[in-house]
Amino acid sequence: MKKMENDKKQTIMILEDDEDLAEGISLSLNSKDLEFILCRTIAEAKDRLQQRAFDLLIFDINLPDGSGLEFCREIRRLSKVPIALLTAKDMELDIVKGLECGADDYITKPFSLMVLRARIRALLRRNIGEQQSEYRDGIFQFCFDTMEFYKEGNSIELSKTEQRILYLLVFNAGQILTRERLLEWVWPDGTEYVEDNALSVGIRRLRDKLEDVPSKPVYIKTVYGKGYKWERF
Repeated sequence: MKKMENDKKQTIMILEDDEDLAEGISLSLNSKDLEFILCRTIAEAKDRLQQRAFDLLIFDINLPDGSGLEFCREIRRLSKVPIALLTAKDMELDIVKGLECGADDYITKPFSLMVLRARIRALLRRNIGEQQSEYRDGIFQFCFDTMEFYKEGNSIELSKTEQRILYLLVFNAGQILTRERLLEWVWPDGTEYVEDNALSVGIRRLRDKLEDVPSKPVYIKTVYGKGYKWERF
């Protein structure tokens, strides 16, 4: 039996010398879709950045071997990876300096995990959005910036929800996307108010518009017990 592909994880670095805080964030927010790498010093973070790519960097301003602000400025010269700074409460000057150094967001301590989770989702979505906006293969052309969608040259009308589901599927072609990840992407403000079948309805409507035989989908495949994936041809 063919082994199913794993869903691609997004990797987040937490650069924080308070080990309890860093481990608490990692343990609380760790999921099938997110992987956290913990660093205590700028030197350690630099080594990690040379070894692999990250989807998001979160780090404190005051670190044992230097300034998080200067490190942010250094990274921004070379990379567009999203950066969020952890700052002490009401330290407006640090916030202003951080944004001037190229940070994308700031999170003030103490913070709730719900707020942190929302900020992380927003930054990761922004990163994906800046990377890709058009998908093409031998059958489909999807232009998400202009909201123009075609199958074999014929225009297709998609709702906002359908567009968001399709975006995550096609730019992760061949990878299994869990229902959880899709729900968090499509309804980022919280899934507690979303009906259980909302995602299933969105998938069904997409199949009605994109598949030749919606009841026998060949593009939007269901991976039973795991989620969905886009089958690229």
